[in-house]
Amino acid sequence: MSEAGAPRPAGGVKGVSVGMSLESDMELLGGVSLFQDLTRDQLRLLAFGAEHRHLRSGEILFRAEARADAGFIVASGTVNLVDGEGDARRVVETAGPGSLLGEMALMADTRRPVTAVTATDCDFIRISRPLFRRMLQEYPEIAVTLHDRITGELAAMTARILALSDVFDYDDETDAPAGDGEPRP
Repeated sequence: MSEAGAPRPAGGVKGVSVGMSLESDMELLGGVSLFQDLTRDQLRLLAFGAEHRHLRSGEILFRAEARADAGFIVASGTVNLVDGEGDARRVVETAGPGSLLGEMALMADTRRPVTAVTATDCDFIRISRPLFRRMLQEYPEIAVTLHDRITGELAAMTARILALSDVFDYDDETDAPAGDGEPRP
């Protein structure tokens, strides 16, 4: 498997797709939950500043533990998100068109939790962190909407975790789940 290098300017260079139009990029970006509340002008600015990548089946988009400085929207194809290596390697999720890979990388310096390997030939739109931050600076209302969305998702995740607390609570004497072992509703 080969690894995708740094993005290159458009113009027929290997690894860079030039077939997508600004309008189709805007439509794809508008369908991503993180960007669904953006106006047409904001989507145009985001699409204009984005980069395109094309990878063949079996190529690596990014590796686990690599520094993450961008998010990738799957424009076409299928990507396997893989955890582990060798015999311990397993596909933890499969992503298709419209999926955003590396959402947290748009907002914070982080590392990739998994390796992304193309299962088919794929086209991607790459959104760099500096581009996303520039959008937040120019349009502060995006930051407010994003804050509200993340707060809601965190609350929902916390509720799901609390609902599973009986499964994770153990009785030290019996070395068994403290409750009945069934998740709470």
